[in-house]
Amino acid sequence: MTLPPNVHDAESIPAEALSALTELMKSGDLFRYNSEEAPVALVEQEFAELLGAKYALAVSSCSAALFLSLKALDLPRDARVLIPGFTFAAVPSSVVHADCIPVLCEVGDNYRIDIADFTAKLDSVDAVIISHMRGHTSDMDAIMTLCEARGIPVVEDAAHSLGTTWHGRKIGTIGRVGCFSFQSYKLVNSGEGGILVTDDADLVARAVIMSGAYEHNWAKHKAPEGDNTGALEAAFARWQNQLPLYNLRLSNLSAAIIRAQLPEVARRVRDGRANHDYVAARLNRSPWLSVPPALPPEERAPDSIQFNLVDFASDAEARAFADAAAARGVKVQVFGLSTDNARAFWNWQFIPGDQPDLPQTRAMLMRACDVRLPARLTREELDVIAEALLAAADEVKGQSLAYGT
Repeated sequence: MTLPPNVHDAESIPAEALSALTELMKSGDLFRYNSEEAPVALVEQEFAELLGAKYALAVSSCSAALFLSLKALDLPRDARVLIPGFTFAAVPSSVVHADCIPVLCEVGDNYRIDIADFTAKLDSVDAVIISHMRGHTSDMDAIMTLCEARGIPVVEDAAHSLGTTWHGRKIGTIGRVGCFSFQSYKLVNSGEGGILVTDDADLVARAVIMSGAYEHNWAKHKAPEGDNTGALEAAFARWQNQLPLYNLRLSNLSAAIIRAQLPEVARRVRDGRANHDYVAARLNRSPWLSVPPALPPEERAPDSIQFNLVDFASDAEARAFADAAAARGVKVQVFGLSTDNARAFWNWQFIPGDQPDLPQTRAMLMRACDVRLPARLTREELDVIAEALLAAADEVKGQSLAYGT
């Protein structure tokens, strides 16, 4: 009998990182600006190449990347930033931290932005953050068409979407700037860390200086090979001493761990997608569970699975399902029922003004479930997870039917 797997541990860090870490520890050279060939500089170059972007800036977290993106857009104080009602609390927090005001829009039961509500609110905002929450890509064709027509900049929160593509184009490179996470539960894991990518020289120059490139340390950030326009150097010179320093740099230790994992991204994406699709097919055979399909242009890179509870009439039934799954060794998070869940918008009580009313998003969150599904799991382990979820749903709904007849 295969026991329920431990889904919380990340994959082991590749051995290639150990020698780099050993050399760093021997040298004590942990600060990114001691050398132009420091691990942080190299990971920026390699990540930009992986994404097909001109520039990358590695920082302390994806939250820091989002914050710096908003500051680098040079938005006025109290600028209104449209974000989805289903995202992690770090997203509205970054908006508030950047002296802007979050404006929330509805999300459908497929976890993607409701385009009608997005459109209705778009004329009242100055910028947009699109959170591809849990790797579910919103309709980027519609979003970019609407935003470009109005001159509204789009920041992609791609924390969960490294390796996802839209019409073959890498998520994070469609908007003005894309932000990624290296936190422990992401595809690439350095415990903490983040990175932003962009093709905009002026934006990245502003972000580099504000990230903590004091004096002329920005000179260690180079334009991509073959770019002889001088645009990056001119932007750095323009913004020298004009911007505050927030000191959100990444350390060389984290960068060495990240670099060793970049060659693993393609395999992790492949295996994660296969695992997700296998479990999704099994869950979708149940009348009580529904995994929303990918949108046609989308090729996802999932490391977790989300599904909706169907015909669960009460919160008590939803909680009973989570308890029944836990009794079988599988932890299920029902977003709206998990105490103080940071992905439930009503818990973002730090947002200025009245709490928004998002009935569609609230209804979705009360029945939307989340289960980790790392790419490293075997087919046998996936079967244990799927069978536990199916049995838990049958147990709860079987009792409901019995008492309802």
